[in-house]
Amino acid sequence: MTNVTKSISAALIAGAALVGSAASAQVAGVATLDTTDAIMQTKAFAQAYQQISTTYASNSQMIQTKRKEINDINAQLDTNKDKNLTQEELDAAIKAKNPLLTQLEAKEKEIVQLQQPVVTAQAFAVESIADRYAAAQQQVVTQKKINMILSPDAFIWAPDAVDVTKAVTAALDLAVPAVGITPPANWQPKQSTGALYEQIQQRLVTAARVQAIRNAQAQQAAQQPGAAPAAPAVPAPQQPQPESR
Repeated sequence: MTNVTKSISAALIAGAALVGSAASAQVAGVATLDTTDAIMQTKAFAQAYQQISTTYASNSQMIQTKRKEINDINAQLDTNKDKNLTQEELDAAIKAKNPLLTQLEAKEKEIVQLQQPVVTAQAFAVESIADRYAAAQQQVVTQKKINMILSPDAFIWAPDAVDVTKAVTAALDLAVPAVGITPPANWQPKQSTGALYEQIQQRLVTAARVQAIRNAQAQQAAQQPGAAPAAPAVPAPQQPQPESR
């Protein structure tokens, strides 16, 4: 091997070692964090949503009744009875000034009114937790000597130890063991609260749909002839169901 070749090889090895060292230093200080999940997994969140569900149980029942009434009206507007109310059928009802449309609009407004106190209570609880989030995150950053936090979807793959979501949840549990569900008079949520609340509600709706599909599949499997008894399901962490969607 010539001296020039040896010099190039040494340079490449040294460069590789330098890059490897820098990469290791970056990975050591990088973490992933799901802000929405960190808040949703807190004890205060679960307790608040459960309390809201209990407090406004009558609202939920009335909303279900109103939605059934709306479905009945839609069935009457479905002129070809294919259980699919199309835009053409709605347009025909509007052109004919069908009185059922007035009833439909009134019931939809009633649902909005019934949902409003539930939405307000949920948003207030979420904001009460979110107000302490920055401090909880900083506590974890300091304790774990984190230099950079990225969202989980920024990684193609990362070891479980990189995710500090549970650590932030634990810090929030200590900082906010419980929150109220009754906001002060004329309270209005912050703009950031609105965005966070929507993300939470979407996740709850998705989780409810997934659970419904699993229940239907389990029921279908159990009804098949000769099916073996299903193994007892491992109870999942209870998540409050959305009352506002």
